[in-house]
Amino acid sequence: MYKDDRLLFLLSKAQHKLATYLKKTLADKGIKVTGVQTGILFLLKHKPRTMTELSKELSIDNSAITGLVDRLERSGFVRREMNPLDRRTFLISLTDPGLEEIKKAKAVVHAVNAEIKRDFTEEEVEVFKRILHSMLTKFEYSSIPN
Repeated sequence: MYKDDRLLFLLSKAQHKLATYLKKTLADKGIKVTGVQTGILFLLKHKPRTMTELSKELSIDNSAITGLVDRLERSGFVRREMNPLDRRTFLISLTDPGLEEIKKAKAVVHAVNAEIKRDFTEEEVEVFKRILHSMLTKFEYSSIPN
């Protein structure tokens, strides 16, 4: 079938192409956030979160989350508020413009998801999802053997 069995290389290349495609598609629709920033906004739609919670949920290190949230805050899409339960942390919450931005981004994200599934049977999509979930579990940082 396919001769190239460098799975890590293929996954990396596919992820990069998909991220680039999503970024361009979002920009073409006038959406100001990136794919990763969209993920942050989607998480904040349900409830405010700390930087650590965002970091864990998206599997992105704290320093990268800080930069992403800084840019979202400068754009007016999120705000930081002192956490009433822990004054050492801030809660990041969605602003009204942030909510409007994710409403616009949602249609693009759904369209890209549909494009990924296009030309595959339902069974093939389920196998692909199972493989992806398996990788998320198998390669959890805390599960790496010493």
